[in-house]
Amino acid sequence: MKFSKIIAVFAILAAMSGTGEAKEAQRTMKLSLDEALRMAKENNFVIKAAKSRVAQAEAKITQTRQSTLPKVTISENAVVTNDPGAALVFKLQQNIVETADFSPAKLNNAFVINDFNTSVTVMQPIFNADAAVGRAIAKSAKTAQEYMAGRTAETIELQVSKLYYGLVLARRNIEAIDQSIATMQVHSREAAAGYSSGMMSKSDKLSTEVRLAELNEQKLMLFDAVKNASDALKSLLNIDSNVTIVPAGDFVVDRGVPLVDDDRAPEKRKDLLAMQGYRDIAAKQAEMARAARLPRVNGFLRTDLHSSEIFNGGSSWMMGLNVQWDLFDGMASEGKIQEARAQELEAMYTYEAARDGSLVEVRKSLRELKTAKARIAVARQALDEAKVSLDYISTQFRSGMAMTFELLMREGAFTYAKLRLNQAQYDYCIAKSELTYYAGSN
Repeated sequence: MKFSKIIAVFAILAAMSGTGEAKEAQRTMKLSLDEALRMAKENNFVIKAAKSRVAQAEAKITQTRQSTLPKVTISENAVVTNDPGAALVFKLQQNIVETADFSPAKLNNAFVINDFNTSVTVMQPIFNADAAVGRAIAKSAKTAQEYMAGRTAETIELQVSKLYYGLVLARRNIEAIDQSIATMQVHSREAAAGYSSGMMSKSDKLSTEVRLAELNEQKLMLFDAVKNASDALKSLLNIDSNVTIVPAGDFVVDRGVPLVDDDRAPEKRKDLLAMQGYRDIAAKQAEMARAARLPRVNGFLRTDLHSSEIFNGGSSWMMGLNVQWDLFDGMASEGKIQEARAQELEAMYTYEAARDGSLVEVRKSLRELKTAKARIAVARQALDEAKVSLDYISTQFRSGMAMTFELLMREGAFTYAKLRLNQAQYDYCIAKSELTYYAGSN
């Protein structure tokens, strides 16, 4: 009986341990770069806000349909009066006038009358030139917002890529520092043994400990870099702050360099296309201001129901045309035309500046990409040479034929070579992402 109770207790403890391990596993998320980019597209608030601006632009297009569709209004008025003139009119509208109503006594001393007026009015635009231009502007604005939303998504993707590669860099540097710490711990023990046997000075022994302290300090700073990059990445992906992101990918260095024409501006880049749209909008605004000078023609139809009781009694209708033409509006139209022309020039200059700047950005990214690729080859060679040098000095140090400062110098060079290689690979990946972004190749 006791034995079965013991087994039950162990089973409960094992289940609780398994639950804890499951929760711990849920707090760790292995993430590739492609998965991170997909999550950003789905969850990032900035991208969602950009899509909302597209929806707003679509709503404005819907609003412009009022320039072609009829407007229907229904109203109800209730009046009680003993005004002689109004009383006679209401009786006429209610179709209840009698001959006796025109006698002087009744006209001068009208009885109180109730009038319920149900009115339905239909206004149909027939000719409204500036409204038609306004609808074209709304459509252009929506297209521009779609381009800007696409560019916003590309910008977030670039930020995600930089943070992801920054996380990879920090973790790889921690691995490099850990390897160096393990190596220096061995040499530190050897130095301590040499000091104990009188073959090494206290200064040499302390030098290895100082180097270990430096490496541990670097590691602490790298832990902060991991946390900073991870927090920023989780914010962009809208991930719970308690989750630990572990990058599943690594630096990928291509054999060749992407083919990019750095002599022509990437005019198909989404932000440049949006700027072209804004320039077209400014031009149409001048056209809209000129069209506002033309007359507006609207048709209307109105039907009225008058009665002393609601929804009852006499009815009438009228229909016709309304023409409105502002012959002089105090120079307001002229001012709007001038403003629109100035806005068009501003949009054109902004576009040209962005277009020229895009070439600078593409060339800069391409140079950095080529330089980073060359640096990777140099860093790999330096790492191999530093490894050979460190192995040789380590052997000499163990046999007492090399000084401590030589060992420390070679170890520092080897660690620095590893970090340089990691940095060069990181710079290559960042330059490649920026080149894609600035060239508009997504």
